[in-house]
Amino acid sequence: MAAASAQRGGRRLSLCLASAGVVKTLSIAAFTLVWTHSVEKIDWQEDWRITQQGLELVQARVKGFGAGMEPPPEARLVDGWFQWQPKRPPMPELALANSGAAGEWRLCHDGNCRTLSDILGHPVGVHVTIMRACEP
Repeated sequence: MAAASAQRGGRRLSLCLASAGVVKTLSIAAFTLVWTHSVEKIDWQEDWRITQQGLELVQARVKGFGAGMEPPPEARLVDGWFQWQPKRPPMPELALANSGAAGEWRLCHDGNCRTLSDILGHPVGVHVTIMRACEP
């Protein structure tokens, strides 16, 4: 995923994460969000870009399909992944919940993936994590 410069009023934007009273700022312009479906145990990935309008979902991929994770009709199978480009406006924030029935959310950037617990410095568990564009 190519990282583009995210700017707001001439200032660079970053990604802010907040969970259980902890806030972290990551100086990135794009990232991949990765998780494992709690029932099907199938990986899902989404590429996001940080823009002036919020978080923009650029591409989604799923390794298979099953309960509640059917790829849309426009999805194409590429290297074992169904992938597509969702058509939705940027979101001001993204709330990530965790049922505790599957692994943690992982955030990937420049080929490195880390769990939200690792990034935030404490076990996230079932706490909701809020992601949004912010100024560093």
